[in-house]
Amino acid sequence: MREDGAVTSATERPEPHQPDPPGSTGPSVRAPRPVRMIATDLDGTLLRDDKSVSPRTVAALAAAEEAGVEVFFVTGRPARWMDVVSDHVHGHGLAICANGAAVVDLHRGGEVLEVRPLHRPDALEVVAALRTAAPGTSFAVELTTGIHYEAEYPPFHLDPGATVAAAEKLLAEDARDADQPVLKLLAHHPELTPDSYLSLARSVAGAHASFTRSSPTALLEISGLGVSKASTLAHCCAERGIAPEEVVAFGDMPNDVEMLTWAGTSYAMANAHPDVLAATSAHTVANNEDGVAVVIERILAGRG
Repeated sequence: MREDGAVTSATERPEPHQPDPPGSTGPSVRAPRPVRMIATDLDGTLLRDDKSVSPRTVAALAAAEEAGVEVFFVTGRPARWMDVVSDHVHGHGLAICANGAAVVDLHRGGEVLEVRPLHRPDALEVVAALRTAAPGTSFAVELTTGIHYEAEYPPFHLDPGATVAAAEKLLAEDARDADQPVLKLLAHHPELTPDSYLSLARSVAGAHASFTRSSPTALLEISGLGVSKASTLAHCCAERGIAPEEVVAFGDMPNDVEMLTWAGTSYAMANAHPDVLAATSAHTVANNEDGVAVVIERILAGRG
């Protein structure tokens, strides 16, 4: 993005320099690898603000799959909130949910295939640290079976089947659903700014978990140590023999930054958080202007 705020053209980031092969008499020129995977965030990225997928985007996703380019949805959403895109996952049917904590099969009703959990002792350490460092914090616990929360936790998405209790009780070894993995711990503060809250949490509890955020409010998303969109996407790509240089990624919020810096080519949406704009050398138009579709169309047109 230029200093005047205009969006730059959606050009790909150049590949990093590679060492010359043995015996070479001069610099080598490597042809760019073909794109084999599109990895895209949902809210604020692929989805419009009304949570819809535009007809143009639907067509672009279908065209990518038809051309042999896999599309992975990589989101902070739990599997139960994936109905907005479940009809648009082709071939493999897989999506990465809960910021990398779960790989789910959308062709099978969001069945969880792989879990990278936040272990309960670590979650309890985080709760204790934030209660001390940021009084007024309230918590919710996202399990593979649903969400449970404290009475003070804001009513973002009420679940009639939820247990309402202190986080320490929800995370206890004898808690209801104690045999179910914890995908995320959510922490909300009513007064702190989102970025300052994230920095504080990382400083006091970063040894126990991974912290990120995707909400405009002071709502932290807390995963197992080392768990992120990037690490799970890297695992899924390795299983398919796909290199980072063959991945094009899209995102708009801090929970996308690691994925965007891992992928060979990455795009920030025009509506992205400043950290995302700074982390990417290519920008596309806003989510409400179908920025992901714009780039996919250019990629496919360039395949000739």
